[in-house]
Amino acid sequence: MTIVVGYIPRPEGLAAVDTAIAEAELRGKRLVVVNTGHHGDYNNPSFASPQDIDALDAQLTERGIEHEIRQPTRGLAPADELLDTAAETGASLIVIGIRRRSPMGKLITGSTAQQVLLDAPCDVLAVKAAES
Repeated sequence: MTIVVGYIPRPEGLAAVDTAIAEAELRGKRLVVVNTGHHGDYNNPSFASPQDIDALDAQLTERGIEHEIRQPTRGLAPADELLDTAAETGASLIVIGIRRRSPMGKLITGSTAQQVLLDAPCDVLAVKAAES
């Protein structure tokens, strides 16, 4: 079985990856990391740099975690990419990072986390970054 994690190079994304690594090690599962731009905008800061991807790949390899890192460029919403990957890989868990948002912010901009929580074909673990 597989664990899918949504990764963005921000504190909530790093918290999700750290948690997914711990889960993969604990359960002996393969990890699929998904990083995508916001609705096809691959200049968006959510799209990790090659240096970020290389560092993450090195970290996972060093820890002996079977893994794959995907940066899909289909222009889909991040939630759709995570859900498609989970379905394709038969994931047993999706790990996502969340940040605090106001109710109005959720109403206006929508919520990737909400879509994943509602539509996931498996369990979802939502984690927050440690407060500074």
